[in-house]
Amino acid sequence: MDIYQHFRKEEQPFIDQVLSWKERVEQTFQPKLTDFLDPREQQLVEMLVGLNNPELKLDKHGGGLNTERKRMVIAPFYEEITEESFQLTLLQTTYPDKFITIEHRDVMGAFLSMGIKRTKLGDIYAADGLIQIVLANEVSPYVTTNLTAIKKATVTFEEKPLTLLKEKQERWVEADKTVSSLRLDAVIKEIYHISRKDASSFIEKLQVKVNHKVVDDTKFQLQEGDMISLRGKGRSKLTAINGMTKKDKWKISIASLK
Repeated sequence: MDIYQHFRKEEQPFIDQVLSWKERVEQTFQPKLTDFLDPREQQLVEMLVGLNNPELKLDKHGGGLNTERKRMVIAPFYEEITEESFQLTLLQTTYPDKFITIEHRDVMGAFLSMGIKRTKLGDIYAADGLIQIVLANEVSPYVTTNLTAIKKATVTFEEKPLTLLKEKQERWVEADKTVSSLRLDAVIKEIYHISRKDASSFIEKLQVKVNHKVVDDTKFQLQEGDMISLRGKGRSKLTAINGMTKKDKWKISIASLK
């Protein structure tokens, strides 16, 4: 059976990588620690490695209970996986928010400007004069030494226990919708209450992401579980595809982040 038929074509390189991780652990009996993965990548690992695989153990951790980006460990079934196995560091700094406002994207930009890959960075918290970043242990000393300014604010990062990580409480509001098709433009139209023309325009202007990756194809077919974000209008999830109506429209369930 062709394993690729169950996944999108653009996911094939990552699927190959996961399968190679799995094979290496099975052959060497050595655990594999991944870089930070987004939720869709985590889902793929779980599907390919198997949460109920009798020979392998799989776990994930991003520093907190509700962190989005996580590192994963694939290990032989007898291997103990602890918090230390994920090699996470929490760095924290403060800045005078009376004079400047620093947002998530500012922290991200400053981090990436140092030439470090996005995969070494977990979740970011930036609010009320406090910045926290979760990152891989191996890049922590470099970041602490070299990330000394964000926007116009001078910052000094210090390592803190993961127990001090602040997490925003997310509230998802669920709703049922009927759409003409599972095309990206058709679903965005219904979720964000905009015209089909505007939905297409947002997509063509690279302002839409599916599963954290920009999609520029209005005909892109969505699947159950997909995360959608529209710049300036928030994030949503296609939580369920509930079949067809008598008029050949799709019944779907969505959740929007408020």
